[in-house]
Amino acid sequence: MAVARGVYLNHIARESADIKRLAKFYQEVLGFEEIESPKYEDFEVIWLRISPYFSLHLIERNPHNMLPEGPWSATAAVTDPKNLPRGHHICFSVSNFDSFVQILRDKGIETFEKTQPDGKTKQVFFFDPDGNGLEVASCQTPAQ
Repeated sequence: MAVARGVYLNHIARESADIKRLAKFYQEVLGFEEIESPKYEDFEVIWLRISPYFSLHLIERNPHNMLPEGPWSATAAVTDPKNLPRGHHICFSVSNFDSFVQILRDKGIETFEKTQPDGKTKQVFFFDPDGNGLEVASCQTPAQ
C-alpha cells in the first residue's frame, strides 16, 4: 500500500463575507503577515503567513452558499468562549502567554482561560470576528 511521503499541514482556510476585517483581526491580534496570494476572477482571497511553511487562507464567501456563515449565524449561536465546542477551534501557541492574554483584554475580546491538570500549559479561548473558535496555548515554540 502506497502512502503519502513528506506530508505537512500547508494551510487552513476560512470563508468570510468580510475578509479584510478578518485579515486585520489576525494581523493585529496574532501578528500574521499578509503574503502574496493568487488573483481569482470570481472572488477575493487574502493569505496570511503563520510560519515559514504554514498559512491562513481567507476566502470571500460565496453569496449563493446556503450554509450558515459561521458559529454566530447558526440557530444556536455559541457566543461565550467557555462554551466553545471542543472540536471546533484552531489552536496557536505563544511564548508570551500572559502578555498576550492582556492584549486580548485590552482589545475588549471576551476570553475563557484555563490551565491543564499538569499545571504547565495555560490556555485561552476566544472568537475571531466571524465567530470561529480560537485557542492560544502557552506551549513553547517547537524546535526548528
